[in-house]
Amino acid sequence: MEELRLGVVESHFADIVWANAPMTTRQLVDICAKELNWKRPTTYTVLRKLCERGIFKMENSIVSVIMNRDEFFAIRGEQFVDNAYEGSLPAFIAAFTTRKQLTAEEVEEIKKLVDRIGTK
Repeated sequence: MEELRLGVVESHFADIVWANAPMTTRQLVDICAKELNWKRPTTYTVLRKLCERGIFKMENSIVSVIMNRDEFFAIRGEQFVDNAYEGSLPAFIAAFTTRKQLTAEEVEEIKKLVDRIGTK
């Protein structure tokens, strides 16, 4: 799968769509004009790019979500672990915890998650 990325501006735009979809393209243009100070062509250009990446879709002037925010960041997380830690989640957690001490609550939450996944 092609690596999914959003630049800072694309990320802000995506947050707008995720928060408001489904919506008309006119509504999106109006929001982007107000929040990002964009003109109509800029909004359509960025929307087209994110539609091509399979994050959003536009049909009959309606903008909707194909990949919600949680799905997007889950895929990004998987890609990061694959690229940086050869797909090893334990290696990622080991590296992560060398600089950040987990709280007892976080450890317990991770244990519950692992137990729940292990029973599937």
